[in-house]
Amino acid sequence: QVQLVESGGGLVQAGGSLRLSCAASGLTFSNYAMGWFRQAPGKERDYVAIISRSGSSTYNTHIVKGRFTISRDNAKNTVYLQMNSLKPEDTAVYYCAGDRDRVITTASIDYDYWGQGTQVTVSS
Repeated sequence: QVQLVESGGGLVQAGGSLRLSCAASGLTFSNYAMGWFRQAPGKERDYVAIISRSGSSTYNTHIVKGRFTISRDNAKNTVYLQMNSLKPEDTAVYYCAGDRDRVITTASIDYDYWGQGTQVTVSS
């Protein structure tokens, strides 16, 4: 059974940092492109950052460019999202997801497996 379990969310002041982790099990992690998505109340789920199977390619949405960094450790079956210079508008539930069919993709519909999400709240 495939499981993606996020951790590391919480409450932080604007300008602060958080590091999200997503531990995967039940799959061959290195065969999956991974992504971080977020959903704020009343809004659609949007992609934040994605990383290819090997980790050699990464993309961030322009909203977080220069502030967030995605990385992965295939030996630990874990993908990370380092979030710096957080802003109140970054407040959302953050989800990690895995896609087995593409090298890398920003489309949430392409992802096969999702975690349960972790809440990130940034206070002003």
